[in-house]
Amino acid sequence: MNILFAASENAWGGFLGLIRSELPQHHFEATGRFEVDHLKGFDVLIPTMSPVTEELLEKSDRLRLIQQCGSGLEGVDLQAARKRNIWVANVPANISGNADSVAELGIYMMIGLSRDIRGMAQSLRDRKMGEPQGRVLSGRTVGLVGLGGIGQALIKRLKAFDVHLIGIKRHHTPNTTKELDLEWIGGPEDINELLKRSDFVILCLPYTPETKNLINSTSISFMKQSAFLINLSRGGLVDREALQEALASGKIAGVGLDVFWEEPPDPKDTIFKYNVMATPHIGGSTDLSIRGIVKAVANNILRLEKNQEPLYIRN
Repeated sequence: MNILFAASENAWGGFLGLIRSELPQHHFEATGRFEVDHLKGFDVLIPTMSPVTEELLEKSDRLRLIQQCGSGLEGVDLQAARKRNIWVANVPANISGNADSVAELGIYMMIGLSRDIRGMAQSLRDRKMGEPQGRVLSGRTVGLVGLGGIGQALIKRLKAFDVHLIGIKRHHTPNTTKELDLEWIGGPEDINELLKRSDFVILCLPYTPETKNLINSTSISFMKQSAFLINLSRGGLVDREALQEALASGKIAGVGLDVFWEEPPDPKDTIFKYNVMATPHIGGSTDLSIRGIVKAVANNILRLEKNQEPLYIRN
């Protein structure tokens, strides 16, 4: 089969080389960028961060599977694929090691913001020792917006830091709070209550039309001035202009971003003048998660080869 990888050859921790090694009987081709010009002649598309529109799918002649090498499918027109009997599948974060990897990055950001990593770098440049003074995590309230695989991986790890854990879950029952061992769980309508109470707000929920710009000027107004926002999910969850205004005016203390409004972001973007701790969308890019993702993607391609239905179909 012919398989198109919509990224550069070495993107995502060498994923393409690893999947080639797993499936040497198949032909793989990389687009070299996060775009797809055409799908003619390809049986499988691995879209990564590339949009997959109805117009693009109309030009496909043998495509049978759109297989994401991760969980995010917001750029794929699921209905258009379904109309053409093209399966769309992803790799859930909680089966590949991705959730564990992203959770670790989230804690790295919490500690970096609390201990003022930017201030540390400035102190070293100024040859100052013993400053800046940091904050401990113990006793702080962490608000998790989204309690899926990543949220639950964070819960497991944050228990050791002696923090208060609260969360927002789209669907929950009275037993969910006890099952997840949180102090409080609300629904989407309770987001402002979580923002009021939290010292750290961590976004780990899917990007959908309903969650677009979930964090905006209105929602930011409910946050503590001392609070930090960390986005581990998708850039579109946060209104960029509202975020920069909040940082510039001191409405919040700082932000950790692994995802952005455009990717890659402009390194000269003025938002980076403020207290922003940024990483280049590498939350799920670890040895553990890449191995897990390669195994899941290879398995689905083998299932397709045998005319079996792929796992984790989303359309």
